[in-house]
Amino acid sequence: MAATRVCLGAIAGAFGVRGEVRLKSFCADPGAIASYGLLATEDGGRRFAVTLTGTAAGALVARLSGVATREAAEALRGTRLYADRAALPAPAEDEFYHADLIGLAVQDAGGRRLGQVRAVLNHGAGDLLEITGPDLAVPMLLPFTRAAVPAVDLAAGIIVADPPEGLDG
Repeated sequence: MAATRVCLGAIAGAFGVRGEVRLKSFCADPGAIASYGLLATEDGGRRFAVTLTGTAAGALVARLSGVATREAAEALRGTRLYADRAALPAPAEDEFYHADLIGLAVQDAGGRRLGQVRAVLNHGAGDLLEITGPDLAVPMLLPFTRAAVPAVDLAAGIIVADPPEGLDG
């Protein structure tokens, strides 16, 4: 089942004294974060219009509606910002939103259940699926490549995996 909201970024802290924030964007095009309408906090309790004003130290600088002071901006440090899934463009063929992969069952080509996707990680060398399950003593980190993941069926909620030797639990 596809997520109804997708995390697009997180507030890294205050910037300046007029309520601007340093914003870490998780979008493929970082500046696109301001183009999806109002962004909500994880609990949905607050919604912000985002206006980008610049960049600083690997982050975007932005104004959030309703945030006018440095103190208010600093109080939002660590807050994740979400957009409604329906506001995002459809991914291209063989592309997936991370949020759509989390929670999917993972099985091998023979149908043996390996576990479930807990997270999608990227430390700079490509995406990794973090898979957990009762038969796994520690989470399996599976490269999200065509060789290791030959099929993803979002409708069925299944990922077919061909883990490299030594990763097959």
